[in-house]
Amino acid sequence: MNELLARFQTTFEDKHFSRAERQQVRKLLKAEKLSARELAVLRSKIFDLARAELEQLPAPAVLGVLDWLENANKLLLPQHEAPTTNEVYFSPGEECRQAIISHIQKATSKLDVCVFTISDNPISRELMACHRKGVRLRILTDNDKRYDAGSDIEELAQAGIPVRIDRSEKHMHHKFALIDGHTLLTGSYNWTRSAATHNEENLLVTRDPFSVKAYQREFDNLWKKMKVYG
Repeated sequence: MNELLARFQTTFEDKHFSRAERQQVRKLLKAEKLSARELAVLRSKIFDLARAELEQLPAPAVLGVLDWLENANKLLLPQHEAPTTNEVYFSPGEECRQAIISHIQKATSKLDVCVFTISDNPISRELMACHRKGVRLRILTDNDKRYDAGSDIEELAQAGIPVRIDRSEKHMHHKFALIDGHTLLTGSYNWTRSAATHNEENLLVTRDPFSVKAYQREFDNLWKKMKVYG
């Protein structure tokens, strides 16, 4: 948000928003994916900037400030974008497993996985294939579940995939994954054979920017505090 505010301050110097400047701000807004609260804070700072200037200006110069303020405020109004599409899957059955595999295969740049355990061989094979094709893959998992019969964590780590585990006697019980910074998979579904064949589970796939950003922040925080597997 600081970079956005600095960009607004730069345009405020001449009280004019050029087309190039508007495009740059829109690009930054899209990249930042600010929440409604963050947008409100930014809007408040912009009004503060204009108010401080207005208090010092003679009447004829006020129009320039108001024109700039109108353009700045328009950029921060909610954009009319297509509604976010979600996918929902349930198990037992192949729905959840195939959805996970399909989205792993779609990853092109990065894949962050944060799951209680991994013991479903078809999913593990796709993770290894993803790693081999150069996607930056990171895995967070529970420290105790790596000892379960059938756990694939050791094999994934041995393949060169960065794996980290919690340091607690409690459990790292999350089940989510983030694909290329724009798609979130989350729900009760464990990445295990029994989740597909026996358990009543659910999986939600969403591209909602607010949710993706929140989960990415949680993953990054956990990655910093968890220890390297080994």
